[in-house]
Amino acid sequence: MTPAKQPHGLSRRTFLTRSAAAGTAFGVFSSLAPAESKAANETLNIASIGVGGKGWVDMHGVASENIAVICDVDAGNLAKAGAKFPKAKRFADFRKALEQKDIDAVTVSTPDHCHAAASVMAMRLGKHVYCQKPLTHSVYEARVMQKVAREMKVATQMGNQGHSEAGSRKMVEWIRDGVIGQIREAHIWTDRPIWPQGMGRPTGEAAVPTKLDWDLWLGPAPLRPYQAGYHPFKWRGFWDFGTGALGDMACHNMDMAFWALDLKAPTTIEAKSSPVNQETAPKWSIIRYDFPQRGKLVPVSVTWYDGKKKPPAKLAQGQKLPGNGTLMIGSKGTLFVPHYWGEGKLLPLDKFADYKGPEPSIPKPVGHYKEWIIACKGGPAALSNFDYAAGLTGMVLLGNLALRLGKKVTWDDEKMRCVGMPEADPLIRREYREGWSI
Repeated sequence: MTPAKQPHGLSRRTFLTRSAAAGTAFGVFSSLAPAESKAANETLNIASIGVGGKGWVDMHGVASENIAVICDVDAGNLAKAGAKFPKAKRFADFRKALEQKDIDAVTVSTPDHCHAAASVMAMRLGKHVYCQKPLTHSVYEARVMQKVAREMKVATQMGNQGHSEAGSRKMVEWIRDGVIGQIREAHIWTDRPIWPQGMGRPTGEAAVPTKLDWDLWLGPAPLRPYQAGYHPFKWRGFWDFGTGALGDMACHNMDMAFWALDLKAPTTIEAKSSPVNQETAPKWSIIRYDFPQRGKLVPVSVTWYDGKKKPPAKLAQGQKLPGNGTLMIGSKGTLFVPHYWGEGKLLPLDKFADYKGPEPSIPKPVGHYKEWIIACKGGPAALSNFDYAAGLTGMVLLGNLALRLGKKVTWDDEKMRCVGMPEADPLIRREYREGWSI
């Protein structure tokens, strides 16, 4: 497949980013240049919001720049980060941290329910943003993140690092090359959850640890008593704070299919699972998304599996199915990726033994964090920027709607609603606690 000739004056990378097809509100739109950029040889002043767990990793991922501000609601996390970056200003409340005038860029590594509140505020203040996956806690928030990123023309990146893996980009090129023909079904699975799900709300009230600001930890979520089962890691299974196994992993595992198959919004979503309650995501789920024709690409179904559920073994043609993986079933063969992301195998093996692949058309990766830092300094847009990431995240989170509604969902993407299901509206756009907004 020969890449189209890029417009005069644009780098190949910029052209590829800007020429992504626009369509529905969950489509990928042309990326905008940063509102204000430093020169390539200048140092960014970065605020790290959330510095424990994945936040610790993200903070160190951008430590080639100046970590000027650290922020965490847990004083223990803040002290550990402060010992590593002693010159950084310290805050518990990200709203106060973001008011610092000398901040150029921000990493957001909070629980899911605070992603949008912190990221939107940062972008509206003209700061570039790297936000962990899933980009948002709700479908509506994904729309807002996409809109504000465009309006403010800031450099953005979601923390689905597989998007910057060389093997992932090669697999996207293979699919686009048509090596396995037209793809009508894809199967994607994960071994998550590895935290508690499928239970009700803890009863009673535990003493809040002295190091934790519980009110700030709750942020826009409804007020509830503290329990040790929420912080620092088990929050992922609770609907008020996390998005379950699907939200946690699908922005990794489903990224390749979303990218290669030019997916946007599905028309219908249907789920089955272990019992679902109003507090937590189920112990396991199987969710089918159906997508319409996309240009010359035929309609395709994408089925998600979690809680150790997996697709039928026969689809893997004798290959062992690991804990995480992808199978894309084409009219000429199958792509099997035995991991969250990265390089895979073409099946049957003997049929494709001599396949070399097309000439590279996607830029060679430089690293997920570095790609964002380059964009912050006026370089090409990072490829998992919020235009792209909002589409992926919004699509993923529609699966949780189907789970929580307990019935097949017909999705009206233009109106952002589940057809004939007004009860879905509070799940699409949640109410924030007083004092919080986006």
